[in-house]
Amino acid sequence: MAFEGLSEKLNTIFKNLRGKGRIGEEDIRLAMREVRLALLEADVSYKVVKDFIASVSEKAMGQDVLDSLTPAQQVIKIVNDELTALMGGANARLTYSAQPPSVVMMVGLQGAGKTTNVAKLAGLIRSQQGKRPLLVACDVYRPAAITQLQVVGSQLDLPVFEMGQADPVKIAQESLRYARDHGNDVVMLDTAGRLHIDEKLMDELKRIKAAVKPSEILLVVDAMTGQDAVSAATAFDEALGIDGVVLTKLDGDARGGAALSIRAATGKPIKFIGTGEKLDMIEPFHPERMASRILGMGDVMSLIEKAEQHFDEEQAKKLEEKIRKNRYTLTDYYEQMQQLKSMGDLNQLLGMIPGQLGRQMANAEIDPKTMAHTEAIILSMTPEERENPKLLGASRKKRVAAGCGLEVVDVNRLLKQFEMMQDLTKQLTRGKMPKGMGNIPGMGQGGKMHGFGRKKRLK
Repeated sequence: MAFEGLSEKLNTIFKNLRGKGRIGEEDIRLAMREVRLALLEADVSYKVVKDFIASVSEKAMGQDVLDSLTPAQQVIKIVNDELTALMGGANARLTYSAQPPSVVMMVGLQGAGKTTNVAKLAGLIRSQQGKRPLLVACDVYRPAAITQLQVVGSQLDLPVFEMGQADPVKIAQESLRYARDHGNDVVMLDTAGRLHIDEKLMDELKRIKAAVKPSEILLVVDAMTGQDAVSAATAFDEALGIDGVVLTKLDGDARGGAALSIRAATGKPIKFIGTGEKLDMIEPFHPERMASRILGMGDVMSLIEKAEQHFDEEQAKKLEEKIRKNRYTLTDYYEQMQQLKSMGDLNQLLGMIPGQLGRQMANAEIDPKTMAHTEAIILSMTPEERENPKLLGASRKKRVAAGCGLEVVDVNRLLKQFEMMQDLTKQLTRGKMPKGMGNIPGMGQGGKMHGFGRKKRLK
């Protein structure tokens, strides 16, 4: 995940500061030197790092910080505030025209994930803002670009407008007429990209812009390309005048420097980030939440929002009542797993948990195959066995194992895990907190993920 290396380095630096109790100017200078190196290693541009360190150092050297009872915490707060400001300060929303349809023009180089993210963003604004988007295929050059847009549009149940290999300007104009006739209030243009920026590409984009007057021009850039993403953003902004950036592939092994440099380099905000390959893995970019995650403070607000989007209130009330009456069953266990899976990538969710536990759990490698085995075992049971696992004697366990293609030992392991979950729910209903991490829902002895599987051990 992006920023993982930077986050680890910053946490080590601040841990050393906290260990000193009282700190002086020399301590801050040494800490800022380490922060500077960490940012440069994360591929943040040199000028951005220089300005950032100067700003933090000036504020951290103040007597109100040095003379405070918790100077290390004050320094961390300053770094957090400056990181937030560096990435834009607050979430930047899409601008819609007063008279629909609004036009959102997506531009970028080939390989950044433009076509997929046009559909992802359309799906997001439909689900979160109640919009009725229309996808428009204006990339008439790249082989299969139109087909790709139709495929992702179909997967998200979104309409796609295309006119084959016609003039992209004409396609964009006709799509507006189509949108008005069919009640689409947002038109999402998937424009052509190139392997590199050239005059022909920019000329076509300028003509489309002049013809349809978009309310938003969003540049799609790949976080994995580091400072090349910043260079592309600068070039597109100078030639076209972009309104914001969609930063993709933040789930990859990216150092994350692009996210910290783009706003400072272009003055244009990152509006959305792609966090995975699935079509629902796109979200608004919140600078304050990203700064919090970089500093190991988690991202509780995003975690809550994800839960709310997939939260079945009626089902939750029933589950709460069952827990109070100590009637938590394997059926409930299975349904909770399904709800958790629907929230998205589990590694990313664990990374949103604040503090040391979140940092440790974010390093866990969750194995979807093991989770599928857990589901298969439960589904191989009869409804009565799921409601009352005590019915599972040796012969029934053998039947369940044969039904899901696993071993009896796998069935026994799941039943042991479930017993621990039942014990946890009983403790919670009595107002008791579990003693150790082995009692956390989904966690087993030695930090192994129940129902998920993992390859690395938590330290």
